[in-house]
Amino acid sequence: MPKAQQRFILYERVIYPPSEMLQRSREFYHFMDKRRTIRDFSDKPVPLDVIENILMAASSAPSGAHKQPWTFCVVSQPELKRKIREAAEKEEYQNYHGRMSDEWLSDLAPFGTDWHKPFLETAPYLIIVFKKAYGLVDGEKKKNYYVNESVGLATGFLLTAIHNAGLASLTHTPSPMNFLQEILERPENERPFLLIPVGYPAEEALVPDISRKKLEEVMVLYD
Repeated sequence: MPKAQQRFILYERVIYPPSEMLQRSREFYHFMDKRRTIRDFSDKPVPLDVIENILMAASSAPSGAHKQPWTFCVVSQPELKRKIREAAEKEEYQNYHGRMSDEWLSDLAPFGTDWHKPFLETAPYLIIVFKKAYGLVDGEKKKNYYVNESVGLATGFLLTAIHNAGLASLTHTPSPMNFLQEILERPENERPFLLIPVGYPAEEALVPDISRKKLEEVMVLYD
């Protein structure tokens, strides 16, 4: 049976004059350029309402056929965070002691990272992003489209919203991540995509003194 035609509404938007557009784009770039990945978190509480608004902003991302194939699991319970840390460190120990190539370890060496992940318990919230390989409606499988691309876009929105709220984050990818599906008892159609500690930075949080690529290194203009 063919599906009903989607209803359409008028798209309402704000159009800025070129001078204001330039100013806003420049200011937003400088704001986002201050976003950094941190590993030293404060345990200072963050209002749940803030996290909820951040996730709604993430969910405004585009997705294939508007399937929105994501679930954001928010963990603040200390015992669950402890279990996640223990499982993540077990996998990371294996990564740093045999799974990672010499080149990978060499690239990581300047940043001083290792298999210890205390931030998984210190940060007030862990947001675990799951991708839905397919939909489940009343036990029936439904196709999702461009799942990785869609969830990647939503994650980008999520990191931007976290920064906009004045909080810090870390994109953590312990591999493999199947333990997250087991610990959080997620359904069979969901796969862990990213583990993101969220909170305030510690008072004396340190970040690497690095710079990002220049415009000419990331843009190719066909004029």
